[in-house]
Amino acid sequence: MLNCLLVGLGGFIGAVLRYLISLIPIKNTESFPINTFIINIVGAFAIGCIAFAVSKNENIDPKLLLFLKVGICGGFTTFSTFSLETVELIKGGSVVTAIIYVIASIVIGVLAVMLPQLVLK
Repeated sequence: MLNCLLVGLGGFIGAVLRYLISLIPIKNTESFPINTFIINIVGAFAIGCIAFAVSKNENIDPKLLLFLKVGICGGFTTFSTFSLETVELIKGGSVVTAIIYVIASIVIGVLAVMLPQLVLK
């Protein structure tokens, strides 16, 4: 039961942070979903930092990891929104932008996860 509460609390924090970032007014959001892109890249970087910390210290409490990885990062990142925005771009005739969005999100997201391991060795 404690694990569920930790994940739920982390999810609440992550979801609220995601909502607040989505409110940041950025011009041309219809041409490229920059808010969701930023959220997903920051989330990828955050989970990369957590994974790096675990690789350097195996004594990290598993409950803390649940709170951070499943809770906060899971509540913060937005794969479903990313998918919906991609479909909306395609339906709106912005196929090239949709392709750029998907490729950039995947490539930069993976690099963001790797970045802490490369920089903080």
